Amino acid sequence: MEDFIEGFLVALAAEKQCSPHTVVAYRNDLLQLRVHLGEQGIGAWRVVAPDQVGEYLGYLRERQYASSTIARKTAAIKSFFVYLRQQNEVLVDLTPHLSSPRVDRYTPYAISVDEITRLLAAPMRAKTPEGVRDAAMLELLYATGVRVSELVALDLADIDPDTGEVRCEGRGDRERLLPLTPTATAAMHRYLLHARPTLARGRDADTVALFLNHRGQRLTRQGFWLILKGYADGAGINNVTPHTLRHTFAAHALKTGRHLRDVQTTLGHVSISTTQVYQRLRTAPLVAADSVADAVAVSRPVVTQTGAMPVLHVGGEIGGK
Repeated sequence: MEDFIEGFLVALAAEKQCSPHTVVAYRNDLLQLRVHLGEQGIGAWRVVAPDQVGEYLGYLRERQYASSTIARKTAAIKSFFVYLRQQNEVLVDLTPHLSSPRVDRYTPYAISVDEITRLLAAPMRAKTPEGVRDAAMLELLYATGVRVSELVALDLADIDPDTGEVRCEGRGDRERLLPLTPTATAAMHRYLLHARPTLARGRDADTVALFLNHRGQRLTRQGFWLILKGYADGAGINNVTPHTLRHTFAAHALKTGRHLRDVQTTLGHVSISTTQVYQRLRTAPLVAADSVADAVAVSRPVVTQTGAMPVLHVGGEIGGK
């Protein structure tokens, strides 16, 4: 049964150009279904009946899974059984028998200006290479709204602090050329000149990755999450996740007058309806430190498909390797 799941995921990534995170979520959803069916003595997809899948979704409701989670699992199952029908593994289309739960309109959560000010200031108290790195990462996230997965995937060749631009490859191989704010540019200069060379002194250091951990290797999403949680806890800020800074950038940018289409392009949203949810947010008035006002007043990004950033020479390192 797992062979069909893996075949479906390969097709999903190739044909639908789904993000790696969507593929991982669908894999978990379908493996969870397979385990549940296995516990019922079912060992092949071709013998699965509609009521057995419906019973599984009812089981999830009884376990008080969120309606949004059940809706995603239902979508994954529907897509998977369409694939099984195409592969002649099942003879009957089960999808008409599966209904998705009603999902309340999602409103993203953004922190206030006072909170983002405290969060951006927190890393510099450490006065260590890691603190300088963390300040650069947080400033970049708040200035551009990039996803954390995009942040940790950045290479040295993607950043040009002299022009104040960062090249970001988002979902569907769409590139965005995003302007950094003066505050973020200054933080990046400090990191590249004074912190990254120290972090990269390890024998097996990653010479390509922009942001390194204490071992000189590319920082991971999980590593960033632990870093952010530490600063948020220290600053007394609750409910902060890596995506919170993306939400906060969008909410604050719109509140200070950025055009909706501009914010859509910056965030890399395919549909403007995805960006419109940020108009429902209500945040505190944007009267804050220069770094915050600076971070939400950036110029329009440029979306590109190809092309390389200028080669960056920092402390003897060549970013274009």
